[in-house]
Amino acid sequence: MTEITSLSVFCGSKKGADPRFEEAARRLGELMVERRIRLVYGGGAIGLMGVLAKTVLDGGGEVTGVIPSFLMKYEVGNPGVTELIVVDSMHDRKRRMFEISDGFVVLPGGLGTLDETIETVTWKQLQLHAKPVVVVDVGGYWRPLAEMIDAA
Repeated sequence: MTEITSLSVFCGSKKGADPRFEEAARRLGELMVERRIRLVYGGGAIGLMGVLAKTVLDGGGEVTGVIPSFLMKYEVGNPGVTELIVVDSMHDRKRRMFEISDGFVVLPGGLGTLDETIETVTWKQLQLHAKPVVVVDVGGYWRPLAEMIDAA
């Protein structure tokens, strides 16, 4: 098995209604710092993305943000990250995050998180990669998606 040194984390640019979402982002960040795993994420300074990045940075970890140029004004690109990669499109963001990561973790999020997750899982199903994909089902958030996939 390949050593995991870099993980892409897909999560919301908002914190969501359930305080457990923020706690999960914080705890994941702490675990990544403990294990010296670099965070690769959507590059925002707000929402769950911001909580996660701040936790890793505050713990002395390495953070790479990947953000499309047009989202800089909406997600407030995080200037404090170790590296901020600005790309042209959402597709370029997903591709770049995929290229520089050894695996993927999914926390609660909205349509962007769902898009990133579905594409990454589809690539795995098509055997375009063998990287691990872990969906963290905080408070049953992802249960409806799992049920839909099971029914398909």
